[in-house]
Amino acid sequence: MVESPRRAAVRAPTLIRLLARLADVDAAPSAPPLSDRLSQWIEWTQSLALSSALDGAAPVPGFGAPTPVDAEERECARVRQVLAAAIAGDRAFAATASAKAPARSAAAREDADDFPFFRQRYLALQQTLEAGAGRLRERLRERLTNASPELAKLAEMDAVMERALARRERNLLAAAPALLGRRFERLRHDAQAAAGDAAPAPDAWLAPFRRDMHDALLAELDVRLQPSQGLLAALRARAPD
Repeated sequence: MVESPRRAAVRAPTLIRLLARLADVDAAPSAPPLSDRLSQWIEWTQSLALSSALDGAAPVPGFGAPTPVDAEERECARVRQVLAAAIAGDRAFAATASAKAPARSAAAREDADDFPFFRQRYLALQQTLEAGAGRLRERLRERLTNASPELAKLAEMDAVMERALARRERNLLAAAPALLGRRFERLRHDAQAAAGDAAPAPDAWLAPFRRDMHDALLAELDVRLQPSQGLLAALRARAPD
């Protein structure tokens, strides 16, 4: 008996590993350097804005005194908790998600046995994550701007990078619902094949799908909060001991 080759371990961020598993593909063994990819993603007008931020006024010694960052740390933790709760509490993961609303017309009913329902919920949650992470990032940039000229320059650079990469980030994250759709159909097909003539129990295959969708959203939340974590780390570096 010939053993099938083991899938190579994927050393990549959690979201990439998860999406690779959903797509049942191997992640690329190597990737071009980040600088090469950024040069392809950033347009020339955005490059000028980034260059302007880098070549800004020289830091002025003694600008402001280091201040505690407890409030920012609490806010970062609060935002993560709120957004994670929004994911867990969404009706896509509710026990009654497969029930059809009796008060609505047949054309308008949500049917959790079909993927469009989950796709709509995923897209709605993506908007929630984007908005929440964006507000936190803006708050931290404002805090950096008032902390020191060096950190003000970092805040300006971060704002430029956010504008430059926003469309690319949105396009890349838009792949997640499509991959989840394939996972949904594969699980349903396997359940129907295993059940034969009998109707498969929805929970037998919807539960693992909901788990995958929940994990994907949490991994995306981590990705969206990474810039804020970087800004917070810059504030910590200047905070008093």
